[in-house]
Amino acid sequence: MKRILGIGTAVIASVLTASAFALPDRVGDFGLLDSDGDFHQLSRYRNKEALVLMSFDSSCAAINSSVSNLEAMASEWNEQGIAFALINSSSESNIETIRAAKSALGSDLPLLLDDGQIVSETLSLSKAGEIVVLDPERLTILYRGPAANAVSTLSSELAGTVDSTMIVDAVGCDLQYPVKETHASATPDYATEVAPIVVEQCATCHREGGIGPFAMDSHLMLQGWSPMIREVLLTKRMPPTQVDPNIGHFSNARYMSDADLQTLVHWIDAGAPRGASAIDPLTEVEMPNWKEWSLGEPDFIIKAPKMEIPATGVLDYIDVDVELPFDEDKWVKAVQFIPGDESVLHHLLTYVTAPAENFDGGEGNTTSVARRFLEGYAPGKVDAMTFRQDTGVYIPKDHKLSMQFHFTTNGKATTDETLIGLYMYDEPPKYENFTRSVASQFRIPAYDQDYESHAQYVFDEDVVVTGLRAHMHFRGKDMKFAMENDDGSMTDLLSVPNYSYAWQPTYELEEPVQIKAGTKVHVTGAFDNSQYNPANPDPSQELTFGLQSWDEMFIGYWTYHSATPSN
Repeated sequence: MKRILGIGTAVIASVLTASAFALPDRVGDFGLLDSDGDFHQLSRYRNKEALVLMSFDSSCAAINSSVSNLEAMASEWNEQGIAFALINSSSESNIETIRAAKSALGSDLPLLLDDGQIVSETLSLSKAGEIVVLDPERLTILYRGPAANAVSTLSSELAGTVDSTMIVDAVGCDLQYPVKETHASATPDYATEVAPIVVEQCATCHREGGIGPFAMDSHLMLQGWSPMIREVLLTKRMPPTQVDPNIGHFSNARYMSDADLQTLVHWIDAGAPRGASAIDPLTEVEMPNWKEWSLGEPDFIIKAPKMEIPATGVLDYIDVDVELPFDEDKWVKAVQFIPGDESVLHHLLTYVTAPAENFDGGEGNTTSVARRFLEGYAPGKVDAMTFRQDTGVYIPKDHKLSMQFHFTTNGKATTDETLIGLYMYDEPPKYENFTRSVASQFRIPAYDQDYESHAQYVFDEDVVVTGLRAHMHFRGKDMKFAMENDDGSMTDLLSVPNYSYAWQPTYELEEPVQIKAGTKVHVTGAFDNSQYNPANPDPSQELTFGLQSWDEMFIGYWTYHSATPSN
């Protein structure tokens, strides 16, 4: 009897093992812009039964035929909840070349831009025209191979019976992965190639006492967190650059090049090896002392009230007014923030306000208002911010400083008592720095995944725009800034295709934009109030304008000064 029981147990174990290996292959989440600047993330397709991606390489002679076949498949399966898109799997990265190839196709399917071919590598695409069928809910591959053989997988997915990944050999033009091949033969070196990228892109926040959830201060730490680092790189959560790099260019955007992305991901995929260097460069990094005034002792120091930050929980924004003792008008030429505890201070916004003015400055009941925005603090912002030459923020006599704090808890109760240092002009500068809000009223229906909003404003004087900032709350999806030309066409200035409530910097234009009097500017965007938005606290709520984070706002901020001197 024991022998029979033993055999039964072995059989059951064998069946369970076979079932475990029969599960679809997991690929994890990823996010990519398409050639039109729209953002696509696999997990955001959870409202679909599946996502079908076809590898695209414009140099392949058969690609037009392959795309035509995919379009025919899409017309048949779209209404059954299957989404379709192309992914640029070639080594071509020039956006104009890619757009021209897409235009020549005449296809309405989105063409995803695979930065450094990393997603195509992850999906193991080997031929132009090859497709993968992905499950957005489980983040798995259901099928990879020729489009013609995918019908059974799509039918099974609709029936809920797919329990393994089907692989069929594809034919056609080979995809080339030159950088992957190079790194396969010579893994990127930690000390000379990987560590410098981490220092430049990550370590200012990911350090002991920084806002990052873990410190990147040694190879051991980097290796231990490497799966998470790979994930946030592929989903574009990090570095926290929300902007479309193909629209404008901004001095404070944390762009990551394709080459750096490939170096990091290929090093991680190789097991994150330590290498031969005797010295670990990350242990040698000396960060700037964020407790020192970078321009010397300020002319005036403001101490914010002491704030108690609990160990856990989600904190709403905290608005604080501080009276200023100036008995005459002042002009600020530079400002620096020294956070009391930078590990919890996520960001801080400061405005010069009139005695009776609220922090919101009137955005709640008007579509546009000009305000004196002093400056904002964000993680990694250590040095003083100096305004452009002959430009400053005006503080009229008897005005106060209004501050908005956003804290994030980190598991340890603490306090924050932030210092703000002001450096003053001896004589008034030529230009006064303003920030104008361009806002709209809206009513977002419950469960709406793509509620569009639009605001506009006409400048009544010649101005020079130096910065732009998008502001929404948890349901914010994307926002774009544009100016209308004389012929009615639009010039895009900034696009935030993957808006995050957690990151709201003012993006500083490397080349200021001249706007003539009478020019209409536009702010367009959308909200995702669905259950597929991971930041959404409650998709069942209908939303209108409100000051609390669980309400919503739609405001585009334009930082500018007059084109003509004020004195």
